[in-house]
Amino acid sequence: MKTICLLESISRADGGIFEAELALQRELALYPGMQVDVVGLEDRYTDEDRSKWLPIISKSVQPKGPIALGYSPDLLSALDPKADLIYAAALWKYPSWAALQWAGKTGKPMIVAPHGSLDAWALKHSYWRKRAAALLFKNRQFNKASCLRALSKSEAVSIRAYGLKNPIAIVPNGIDLPLHDETRVAGRGSRAPKMLLFLGRVHPKKGLVNALRAFKKALDSHPSSLVSTSWQLVIAGWDQGGHEAELKKLCHELGLKSESRSRIEGTGRETLDAAVVFWGSVFGEEKETLLRSADAFILSSFSEGLPMSVLEAWSYRLPVLMTPECNLPEGFVAEAALRIETTAESTAKGINQLFAMSERDLCSMGRRGYELVKDRFTWQTVARQMKEVYDWVLIGGTSPLLVSMIK
Repeated sequence: MKTICLLESISRADGGIFEAELALQRELALYPGMQVDVVGLEDRYTDEDRSKWLPIISKSVQPKGPIALGYSPDLLSALDPKADLIYAAALWKYPSWAALQWAGKTGKPMIVAPHGSLDAWALKHSYWRKRAAALLFKNRQFNKASCLRALSKSEAVSIRAYGLKNPIAIVPNGIDLPLHDETRVAGRGSRAPKMLLFLGRVHPKKGLVNALRAFKKALDSHPSSLVSTSWQLVIAGWDQGGHEAELKKLCHELGLKSESRSRIEGTGRETLDAAVVFWGSVFGEEKETLLRSADAFILSSFSEGLPMSVLEAWSYRLPVLMTPECNLPEGFVAEAALRIETTAESTAKGINQLFAMSERDLCSMGRRGYELVKDRFTWQTVARQMKEVYDWVLIGGTSPLLVSMIK
């Protein structure tokens, strides 16, 4: 079987989609007789990140014109007509049109992965650009798809709400468990201050404005005499659209002392008196060190497909605060996460609850998250499900259970 994975970018410029598809496609390529082509547009990180795809040989083409369009005259010709199917994880740009054209010319199946882009909040963001893309080609691509991949049941419901009738395969994102697992033990977070970590794109949809306001409320309502040690909010990730500057300004307005830090030195932190630290982008070993140094994780998003960052936090045995919009209800059921709503008031209540937890309780919550990821969200499990969808699309027969006919 030969498949094409079509992306808007084959580098970190594609954010969480790059991380998720990189792991999934590499795992699929391990199946005997499976050949995977990965194709996308070039950007400033392409050369640096290309080796991450190995042993898959990735292809990239040069875009022309406005970046927002993602147009390349060479893209369609880079898609092998001899492949058995195309899997398109491209959103509202030209690559989606190229996938539609490939499927039309070859008569072969196309699977489309919206990656949360049909969520109501996501649709409102850059509304007119997405509306134009939908009318020109995106709706035709959706409707022609043999199957749509949803990351969660919630996303499947959003897909139906958009009006699409195609079969839906609910196949989540996954995670690679840390190679050197360290059980979280009491005392790990006994230093001052403890770290509440956010890791991801610094973007308005992540709800960081609410997180900062809530963190301020929680600090004000929890004098140091009422908690075992102080807490520090660390915001790590790449800035998008200047949002980090807006957050720094908000810190000043709230009276939260903040510092910028873009490099880890050892496992400690120099800025112990800042309530908020803007850490900057982290990758590889630097990212792993930060996750191992954290005491809890927060994702106060308004909209997600299925966030890799939460799965990563659980894999490092971190207790999590997250909104239902993160689409991981399993975490609440397993008591691996505290539920917060998309308001500063609710987030503050969640942070207060976190502050009041004992080290033993934090360890127990983190352990439950680790077990959840180990049982249900490893890339081996996810790739097996995706391979089952490929087989169903190509061969037919009885639909596997993961193909949802949600009405």
